[in-house]
Amino acid sequence: MNFNLTEEHIAVRDAARDFAITELLPGVIERDEHQSFPADQIRKMGELGFMGMMTDPKYGGGGMDTISYVLAMEEISKIDASASVVMSVNNSLVCWGLEKYGTEEQKEKYLKPLASGQIHGGFCLSEPEAGSDATSQRTTAEDKGDFYLLNGTKNWITNGKSGSVFLVMAQTHPDLKHKGINCLIVEKDMPGFEVGKKEDKLGIRGSDTHSLMFTDVKVPKANRIGEDGFGFKFAMNVLNGGRIGIAAQALGIASGAYELALKYAGERKSFGKPISNHQAIQFKLADMATNIEAARLMVLQAALLKDQKKEFVKAAAMAKLFASKVAMDTTIEAVQVHGGFGYVKEYHVERLMRDAKITQIYEGTSEIQKLVIGREILK
Repeated sequence: MNFNLTEEHIAVRDAARDFAITELLPGVIERDEHQSFPADQIRKMGELGFMGMMTDPKYGGGGMDTISYVLAMEEISKIDASASVVMSVNNSLVCWGLEKYGTEEQKEKYLKPLASGQIHGGFCLSEPEAGSDATSQRTTAEDKGDFYLLNGTKNWITNGKSGSVFLVMAQTHPDLKHKGINCLIVEKDMPGFEVGKKEDKLGIRGSDTHSLMFTDVKVPKANRIGEDGFGFKFAMNVLNGGRIGIAAQALGIASGAYELALKYAGERKSFGKPISNHQAIQFKLADMATNIEAARLMVLQAALLKDQKKEFVKAAAMAKLFASKVAMDTTIEAVQVHGGFGYVKEYHVERLMRDAKITQIYEGTSEIQKLVIGREILK
């Protein structure tokens, strides 16, 4: 596969890098410490077109390819994974799902403001008893004729408080199990919609992760995506693409940690010379660089397959599985290279290490990725 970047790809990457350094880096440690949502920065990302990169321009998006998206995701994630997860959910799950499966009316009403960055959205699949087992939906959408009556609770929802529009999976026909699930577009100001407390997380602390509660929320039937019972298939199809975005996020976290470790190793001296001259440190840096390059090629391959409208499910799962491991391994080693300073917030690597862990958990745990890969290779 040819991964030579076009001039447009390079321009997108450089624009994302410049934004991350000038807009996200200042205050990133404080936002992490105080769990402050980067509202101003997310608004600017919307204005620059980062919130609907792959969406058709007629719906307010940038009309870019998936490669452009992962390049931007990597650069944003190097600096602030809390901002990049907002970007990932809005691009990969919400906008892409609406554009691919929504009606024209849904696209006009919801996709345009989402893709243009006027608002951002959330994806609601996980529940207290439905994590990796996404078929066990307890949230219900009772068919009442021209509307659904929505009741239940969703957990771990990125953009839970800041988002305006949510794609909610709910069970309408329990006897049909996963084939009875629907996806409904739910607006935050609908009566009966309640946002729970913000989760106090290990990493990505700037993103707002909340539980959402629905009590007799009346959702118009026009807000259902696809045919009756299409919800579970919708969720799985959207997550297949979303994994490419999270793989790119993991790659960015790893790249950011590696770059910090490389710089520090050239500046820090021990035994009269820079620590980068010591074989033990060189070996660590060599392993980091090699694994990051391999992860980058896997992410680009998955993105290219998606752009070419070829089968990308296995490639996306492999990219997420591998890149998330590289993120953890690299950030741990970056802390080690920094020594005692790596344990101090101002050097950034301890935050990147904490941010890295979630990439092995959300949008399908590493164990789920292995199940997906196993299913694909045994077809």
